[in-house]
Amino acid sequence: MSRIGVSLIKFGNRIFKPVRHPFNLADSGEMSYAEWQYEKGMDTVACYAPKYKTYDMFEDKTVLDMGCGAAGKSLYYVSQGASRVVGVDIVQRYEREAEELAKKLGYEKKFSFVCASAFDLPFPDQSFDTIIMNDFMEHVSQPADALKEAYRLLRSGGRIFVNFPPYLHPYGAHLTDAINTPWCQVLWSEKSLIAAYHDLVRGLPDEKERISLRFSYDENGREYMSYINKMTLVKFRKVLKEAGLTPEYYAEIPLRKFLTPLAKIPGVKEMFVRMGVCVIRREG
Repeated sequence: MSRIGVSLIKFGNRIFKPVRHPFNLADSGEMSYAEWQYEKGMDTVACYAPKYKTYDMFEDKTVLDMGCGAAGKSLYYVSQGASRVVGVDIVQRYEREAEELAKKLGYEKKFSFVCASAFDLPFPDQSFDTIIMNDFMEHVSQPADALKEAYRLLRSGGRIFVNFPPYLHPYGAHLTDAINTPWCQVLWSEKSLIAAYHDLVRGLPDEKERISLRFSYDENGREYMSYINKMTLVKFRKVLKEAGLTPEYYAEIPLRKFLTPLAKIPGVKEMFVRMGVCVIRREG
């Protein structure tokens, strides 16, 4: 059955256009992962408009970017007036790329990369004015603990900005560097997706890095998608409750304006929401 699924996934790749993905852009030499992130920085900020202005989020602020990847967006926040930005990620190899772009942009004195766990960050209490969790909540293994740690680091009057695509988003499986079909995680089993991904990235310059980033093996030797925690909007509300945090602001952004009615219907809304958005403020 898995091979049938793999064949259907590959057939879908001939029907649906590829999604513009940073891994493929880097392989082709068009731009680095960090440069792609920098280009997308405004998209993240736009999730919070019009409720929050860019200067409210960054101007003269000390900023922590959790799960920063190659830190292109961290550097975008510097460009928006942040006095200091620290990018944190558990993937060590992103550090070099982040620092190269920081130097290229002239931001090396306002930026630093730290490789650390989101559950035990090497900073004193109340170290940051703004904490960004962009496309982070769907990846972290213990989301409530990560939120608690972020709140520990937040200064009085500061805010945590969270945005994430729900798992049932058309590309919520985070496999678009190789699999083009939207809602592939709904159409096919995880086993089929993993097998197809292996086939589709075989021979690429970064094949081993992509696979090790996406998948792991459990204690029974079963390969599974470890890169995501299958975060849904329903699950996120439970995570907030577990963390003991109440949002100052919460929104669900639809895929398209004309899909807004579908993005409000219980049972199917998760498939038509582009981004869950949440802002948490630490009172004085």
